[in-house]
Amino acid sequence: MKAMVLHAHRQPLSLENRPEPEPGPGMLRIRVLACAVCRTDLHVVDGELPPGPLPIVPGHEVVGVVEALGAGVAGPPPGARVGVAWLAHACGGCPYCAARRENLCDAPAFTGYTRDGGFATHLLAEAAFVFPLDEAADPVATAPLMCAGLIGWRSLRIAGPADRLGLYGFGAAAHIIAQVARWQGREVYAFTRPGDTQAQRLALSLGAAWAGDSDTPPPCPLDAAILFAPVGALVPAALRAVRKGGSVVCAGIHMSDIPAFAYSLLWQERRLVSVANLTREDGREFLAIAPRAGVRTVTVPYPLARANEALADLREGRVAGAAVLVP
Repeated sequence: MKAMVLHAHRQPLSLENRPEPEPGPGMLRIRVLACAVCRTDLHVVDGELPPGPLPIVPGHEVVGVVEALGAGVAGPPPGARVGVAWLAHACGGCPYCAARRENLCDAPAFTGYTRDGGFATHLLAEAAFVFPLDEAADPVATAPLMCAGLIGWRSLRIAGPADRLGLYGFGAAAHIIAQVARWQGREVYAFTRPGDTQAQRLALSLGAAWAGDSDTPPPCPLDAAILFAPVGALVPAALRAVRKGGSVVCAGIHMSDIPAFAYSLLWQERRLVSVANLTREDGREFLAIAPRAGVRTVTVPYPLARANEALADLREGRVAGAAVLVP
């Protein structure tokens, strides 16, 4: 098998040949058809998360085909199309798992961070943590749903009722969840990097009522805002944009420091909350809703060997929609 491997943070991935992995008990070997590139992959590569094991193969938005089953696995069978997401394992025994909040598990594992991920031709995954997929679905178009879509869905649910929804950072996650929000009958207001007219045009083409720079106030008060951009300075801006009783949801796993802001921005029962990881229930819900909502992803495919280029393009804001690696 071939894999793009991270040996040191803030260094390019290296293309390597490795033996095909053998699935142990409860595991599957999956042949990767496509793996989307997530901003969390950038945080892993750039060393912005708590240190994980190295070397590591990044990538956690995987669409693939089951090739082999480990001991004790009844299915999915070889040949089945499956998706692999960020949450690779939850202990099942801690208080959070017992409360059906496995996204907060005390002893989790994560694809592409603590376990080798999908920037490869093959990977191993726990059978209990993969999602069955429609075999007729386009792998490249489906791959971004496995994290950008899932975390966007969880963020939308946590934001609560919101007729007017602001999305800060109009990339892979926002362009997916904007379509779901429009299907639900909400108005969407898209905030991009200043001057990013390409992302603004994409937002408007997907039905946004307004699109503008992130340092510009919206034309009307918002009921809620979701921050996909990992920029702490946007938190007070979003609080300023939401009405009394509104919500601001921080959807990223990493964010730059939030600057001090006046209490008056939070007062009047505004809520500031974060989203952590996802649950398998989130995945089942969203993957059932996405086709009903008519979600269509905008993707930029890259060969596996150009993973470093895909990461650089994402880092510099040169990707409209989602970058996807195709082995």
